[in-house]
Amino acid sequence: MADLLPFTEVAHLFQDFEHTAWRLESQQGYASDRESPKWTRWKAGQDLLAEPADEWRLNVAKQVALGKRFERVRVVDAPPTEGQRFLLASGLGNVAAGEDIRNLDRLTAARLRLPVEDFWLFDSRLVVRFAFTEAGEMLGVTMAEAPEDVLRACQIRDAAWHYAVRTAEYQSRVPSDA
Repeated sequence: MADLLPFTEVAHLFQDFEHTAWRLESQQGYASDRESPKWTRWKAGQDLLAEPADEWRLNVAKQVALGKRFERVRVVDAPPTEGQRFLLASGLGNVAAGEDIRNLDRLTAARLRLPVEDFWLFDSRLVVRFAFTEAGEMLGVTMAEAPEDVLRACQIRDAAWHYAVRTAEYQSRVPSDA
């Protein structure tokens, strides 16, 4: 992918957006999760919801208190991959902080012809797309503000959001030994 930027160059957007930050997550797992201490604690059976708020959750709570919305749709396989089960467990803390995370099964996503890509859509005007290796390692991001890129992202958001299920309800459908 041409013109990849390091993620650090767009990190300010999570404070600077005006109304909405919306994400589509479609990977089966992320290397950054597997390399984190939180992954080790989850593998050991620790309750991730009981952990103190981290920088992400503190920022979500701050932005939500200002009237902004953080929303996300995660595409999940049946059965969920190990990486997706981790995200289901760790996402509860994000939900508690004010992020509205919903889940969409991969078959429905395919039926809707949603792309297998990850991106953030800020204020329905800026798209930040992620580039990953096959192993889930982030290579960087690209930014797009062209009307056709933003319109496509808005259409993906609307379709995914319509069919996605809130995290708590989705978790109740996933077998505990999945």
